[in-house]
This record gives sequence, structure tokens and C-alpha cells, in this order.
Amino acid sequence: MSQALTLARPYARAAFATARDEGTFAPWSDALAFSAHVAADPRVAALLANPELGRDDAVALLAPVSHGETYSRFLAILAESHRLPLLPEISGMFDALRAEAEHVVKATVTSAAELSAAELDAIKVALRKRFNREVEVTTAVDASLIGGAVIDAGDVVIDGSLKGKLARLQTALAN
Repeated sequence: MSQALTLARPYARAAFATARDEGTFAPWSDALAFSAHVAADPRVAALLANPELGRDDAVALLAPVSHGETYSRFLAILAESHRLPLLPEISGMFDALRAEAEHVVKATVTSAAELSAAELDAIKVALRKRFNREVEVTTAVDASLIGGAVIDAGDVVIDGSLKGKLARLQTALAN
């Protein structure tokens, strides 16, 4: 996996630089997400590994309907370099670079039960204050947490779940 990330990094940076210069972060992000989703399909991955698949056919297979000429050239470069299987990593890195440039933190809040709008707003305000950036929050429900929530904001994980507290208590008692 780390080798894939190392190989994908220069392509993600190049895509980001192009999108920044064109002022088209959202279309590039959408196009990369689409191409990454298609390339990650096992049937498509097998097809991309086929040496008989031409560059133009690979680009046509992976390009979304509404894409620009620059994006097609980007896919063609990936195809020539046999890097199309790296599209999921490239897409992820592009989104991280975009979030950094737009001063946005993406966080996932996993709670034991569905959060109310007021609770979610309070969490957003607290995260905005903590990171001093705009926050995009996605939610998930995991009943195994018993109570509370776990907030995953990239490098920062805040575990306020009852399950996490019980695990920490068990560790403390064992030591």
C-alpha cells in the first residue's frame, strides 16, 4: 500500500496543480472519484491489466461523461505509464490536498445512536473551534459503541464512546 501511495503522489500533486491553475477543484475531484470508483472494480482492474487494451479505450472507460480535455490527457498519461490502477490513491490524495488548500477538515462522527441536528451542530462548532477551520462532517451509527461517539478527523481521533471508556478502564485495572 505504501508503494502505491508513493507512486500515486506525483500524479495527485500534478492533478491538484492543474485543478488549482484552472480553478476547477470540484470538477476534478468529481472526475477523479468517478474514475477511481470504476478502476477499483475487480472486473475493470482485470481489464486494465490486459496489454491488449489501448490507451484511448482505457481513457474512454474511465473518464466521466462530463470531463474536460485536460482530464482526458491526464488519464492518457496515467495509461501510458501503466498507473491507472493507482486512481483510488490519486483521488484520495487529491481530496486531501484540496481540503488543505480550502482550509477544510473532514470528520466522521460515529455514534451509538442517530444524532439530533442540535447535537451535530454542537459537534461542528466544537471542531471548528478546535481546528480553526471549516468542518465537513459525515455521520455513521455503530450500536456496538454502547453510548457516546467517536470523532475521526484525519490525524485526530477523539474517542468519547462508552465502549472506548470501558476499554481504557480495563487496561488501567489490568496494569
